[in-house]
Amino acid sequence: MSSTYLVALGSNRRHHRYGGPRAILHAAMEELAALGTVTQRSPIFATAPMGAAQRRFANAAALVETELDPQALLAALQRMEREFGRRRWRRWGDRVLDLDIVLWSEGTFVAPGLAVPHPEFRKRAFVLAPASAIAADWRDSETGFSLRQLKARLTRPYPLP
Repeated sequence: MSSTYLVALGSNRRHHRYGGPRAILHAAMEELAALGTVTQRSPIFATAPMGAAQRRFANAAALVETELDPQALLAALQRMEREFGRRRWRRWGDRVLDLDIVLWSEGTFVAPGLAVPHPEFRKRAFVLAPASAIAADWRDSETGFSLRQLKARLTRPYPLP
């Protein structure tokens, strides 16, 4: 059975082969096709660094239809990050490529090391801006709000239920 995933992409470091962060995201979106069918790709957004990161980020989102279950997709995304040169050593640091499962068409999934919906995505404009550009009406299985509504709440904040 095929499922659809919303995958967030981010980069703020150069890659020796692909170049700058925008080029890395274009290459990564092409590589996602090896995991299934990429049905939508967002524009790439420039965003401010967070935490220990020093450089601005390029962020995007893609809808991927695949036969993979959430854990298998996570493993494939982490393998792709490593192939692009990602080294996991500092939270919030600069990175060549960051890939996160944000939403899943089947709803909620929780296992060690993976929670879908992504637990922090509702607070992150760098995820919601590209995500709402391609799937504005997709509803968060936990809050019932659409991505469009969640994005609007970042600029007009009031508590989530």
